Amino acid sequence: MSTLVNPLSAQDAKAFGKVGVLFGGRSAEREVSNMSGAGVLAALQSKGIDAHAFDPGQRSLAELAAEEFDRVFIALHGRYGEDGSLQGALELLGIPYTGSGVMASAVGMDKITTKIVWLNAGLPTPRYAVLNAQSDLAATAADLGLPLIVKPPHEGSTIGITKVTEAGGFQAAYDKAAALDDAVLAEEFVTGREFTVAILGGGASARALPVVEIVAPEGNYDYQNKYFTDDTKYFCPAALPEALSEEMRRIAVDAYRALGCEGWGRVDVLLRERDQKPFLLEVNTSPGMTGHSLVPMAARAEGISYEDLCVEILRSARLKMKG
Repeated sequence: MSTLVNPLSAQDAKAFGKVGVLFGGRSAEREVSNMSGAGVLAALQSKGIDAHAFDPGQRSLAELAAEEFDRVFIALHGRYGEDGSLQGALELLGIPYTGSGVMASAVGMDKITTKIVWLNAGLPTPRYAVLNAQSDLAATAADLGLPLIVKPPHEGSTIGITKVTEAGGFQAAYDKAAALDDAVLAEEFVTGREFTVAILGGGASARALPVVEIVAPEGNYDYQNKYFTDDTKYFCPAALPEALSEEMRRIAVDAYRALGCEGWGRVDVLLRERDQKPFLLEVNTSPGMTGHSLVPMAARAEGISYEDLCVEILRSARLKMKG
């Protein structure tokens, strides 16, 4: 059951002050961010909150400062919104904001650095290699095995990702990812079921919502199947033995805490078919809030409406740097 207060009183709504909902931006995920932000804006306004749209992709930081927002809800995805750059600007401007701080946002956006932190913390994640133009792709394929996944490490929403099933396709996959990033990540392909775990809060109070299983057409959870079709199936709570579900939620929260995340986020997990072992894929520090998005789905399974979820996330907005 929900632990959130509903409905929001007029006094509570007024206490949030003037709120900016930041969406759009300049990343490859602008289209998705526009959908997320429109939903968040409508939800907050429906609760009587004085919320206003602001697009950092079309307006300057000087304009953001001039708006004199009391706090902002970040509904941006990808670079310049989820990677710590905007968070740093908000810290300098003194505007409290939702989600993780500068460091956690930057590390979480970098899939390579995320893996390094997780491995150092003893958390399971697929084997990988970092590639550049001089890398021996044949040797990488031999080491990681085929199939493997090739992706730009600083993009989200499956942008630029290729599943390489034969050695002859590796170069094209590398070129596709390299067009979006200076470094390219090649990752061992884990055969199994795909899940995601939404998390609210931070530190000792961070808690996982019910696990969501993702079943995409032919296992292809790409950009189109994520946001624009109804062919992908979602199951929440996922059909898992209770002990396995708890283990998945535990390692997701551990992964989230290891990066210093707070406010809210989502950790993607693969469950290896042959031994039912979970592997961490990535963390999203500013997850989608569209009609197809998974954090609202997980919240609904716990009795939390979309509108209440938005309010709860907004309530956690703060400046992260002391002094």
